[in-house]
Amino acid sequence: MSRHAHGLVYGKFYPPHAGHHLVIDAAAGACDEVTVLVTAGQGESMALAERVAWLRAAHADQPGVTVVGAPSDIPLDLLSEPVWRAHLAAIRSALDHAGRPRVTAVCTSEAYGDELARRLGAAHVSVDPPRRAIPLSGTACRADLAGAWNHLRPATRAGLAVRLVVLGAESTGTTTVSRAVADRFRARGGIWGRTRWVAEYGREFTIAKWARAREAGAEVVWTADDFRHIAQRQAQMEDAAAAEGSPLLVCDTDAFATEVWEHRYTGARLPTGWEPARRRIYLLTDHVGVPFTQDGYRDGEHIRAAMTGWFLDALLAAGHSWVLLTGTLNERVDLAIRVADQLLTRHLTLAEPATFARP
Repeated sequence: MSRHAHGLVYGKFYPPHAGHHLVIDAAAGACDEVTVLVTAGQGESMALAERVAWLRAAHADQPGVTVVGAPSDIPLDLLSEPVWRAHLAAIRSALDHAGRPRVTAVCTSEAYGDELARRLGAAHVSVDPPRRAIPLSGTACRADLAGAWNHLRPATRAGLAVRLVVLGAESTGTTTVSRAVADRFRARGGIWGRTRWVAEYGREFTIAKWARAREAGAEVVWTADDFRHIAQRQAQMEDAAAAEGSPLLVCDTDAFATEVWEHRYTGARLPTGWEPARRRIYLLTDHVGVPFTQDGYRDGEHIRAAMTGWFLDALLAAGHSWVLLTGTLNERVDLAIRVADQLLTRHLTLAEPATFARP
């Protein structure tokens, strides 16, 4: 097979799945350079920037592959000459804007590949058009994202995972509730058997810090650097678990909650500048009705009510979605499960492109 100077892989990648990666890999093997042009329309359930970032992460080890994005609400209509002209204008404009060279090959697994290549004055590199290697379409993936989960790369899984974060004051059951929720989902089996639970790194750090202070005969003094380190490590643990787990990630605190703990121990300002997070919801464990248990490191029984208020203030200031967990342990876990199922239903069925049309 002859080698091509510059290959184009064009599509919505909504979401990027194994079939897309097969085409990109084939293009990289057949072309000196490859441009993956990602388009996204208004009203779709997944941002263009997300798709571009996930594809860049998946192909970061292929220096010849460049991923660019462009908004587009052009319908797909293979029998309409004006639609074809609109697509060609959008493709050429996006490539010119990104400084990409002239296309010499179009790489697709689609029936329209021959015609698109002809109109661009390029060769068509057809990649597994019957889709025997990867029997998955974007439509099927959007209709059942959980069922297609194993066909997504780690960066895409991490980005699409619904993150349930349990936070609260000392000894209010955050660990007990979050573990129970993760266990309940794992018991469902299938892809849910891979549901990950992310522990609170701050507790591990606290135990080590106390041990060092005792060995030195010194008092424990908390610094802003301590909390920056805790937040960074917590986020790393969370992302790693999301990349390898199921569509649900259950977290016993997160980096946002770490800033509230920093306020507790250093007097730093409560967080206010966070952006509302997509696919993430916070469950705040109420201190009322939960006896305080001393584990040798806790000292906050007298301040639990104030901390619950601080968490609430921070969540409201940041615009995060949150649910207060009250009542017995079973009641708290049951409500957490209901919230998780509601979020999964919403986020795991993606809307079809608003402008999608078939001839």
